[in-house]
Amino acid sequence: MRVRAVALAISVAGVLIVSCQDPPLSTQQKARYAVDQASEAGSLRYAPVLFRQAEDILTNGQMEMARQNGRLAPFRDYRVADSLFNLAFTLASEAADSTRSRIQNLKSTSIAEKNALKQELSNFRESLDGNLTLFHAERHWTSADLAVSMSEKLIQQGEFYDALATLSEGRRALDRVRDILDEYSESESQSLATWRHWVDATVSASRAKGSVCIVVDKTAHRLYLVRAGRVVHSYDCELGYNSARQKYFAGDGATPEGTYSVTKVRHNGSKYYKALMLNYPNSTDQQRFKQNKTKGVISRYARIGGLIEIHGNGGRSKDWTDGCVALTDKEMEHLMQYVSVGTPVTIVRKSDRWP
Repeated sequence: MRVRAVALAISVAGVLIVSCQDPPLSTQQKARYAVDQASEAGSLRYAPVLFRQAEDILTNGQMEMARQNGRLAPFRDYRVADSLFNLAFTLASEAADSTRSRIQNLKSTSIAEKNALKQELSNFRESLDGNLTLFHAERHWTSADLAVSMSEKLIQQGEFYDALATLSEGRRALDRVRDILDEYSESESQSLATWRHWVDATVSASRAKGSVCIVVDKTAHRLYLVRAGRVVHSYDCELGYNSARQKYFAGDGATPEGTYSVTKVRHNGSKYYKALMLNYPNSTDQQRFKQNKTKGVISRYARIGGLIEIHGNGGRSKDWTDGCVALTDKEMEHLMQYVSVGTPVTIVRKSDRWP
């Protein structure tokens, strides 16, 4: 009997030795550290699926270890908890690696897109500078330029998703600039024949009568003084602040395009030194204005406007008038020596053959 008791004691001791395991604290600590490192790397944002899996499995491992801790020592088994901690460590490490790779790719993509958009902006700037001021195009170009500046700051802050979203908005703005320039080029091509006809008719009449006329080329920003069909002088000129199109209504800042004549010569009393008043709106302008109202191109409350002049106070190196043509005071003095009431004045957006 005594021998059997000793044998049973030895057997129970063996069970205690085999079944009683130490908690896998080092594995748990390693897994928790890996999850923390992945979190600091930004895995919740850049590798959310892997990161959430690692977090959940770490939590399950901790719960499993707590459950085993609550059992009697001979019955504790930490193998499942240890496996869960190892799996959490692996997933967290993968999440951190994926995050670093994703961030590097986003950074490279953001920088490349920013540089490409910046270069295209520069190219379009040259195109815009080579044309009259296109208000809508300038506005969209400025939006795209602002997007580039904002993206540079976001890239520096590591906000690559936001940088790419901002650059996408900038890209859309630049696409609108492209569309406006294409539309403008097409409209210009369609109107060149008309402008050419106006200039040819005005110069031919000057040649036939031996008289003086004026031709204004808006794109060239030049005013040409013509006598007997030949250019005797030309002047740099400044235009309305929105001169890339025909004048539609009062206050639109566009210099009108058409064939006009001088109705009054103001040596005194002009707001801008001296002035030559033109007969805008003429019958063609009035007809176009009515048609545009009927079609809804302009508001039914719009007014056609007037008081279009060739005047002084120019020399500002920019288009700034409300629709008039401005010369320097000295050049205005020179021009008025040749011009009188009735002098023809033709204004075109572009003259491709003359002078």
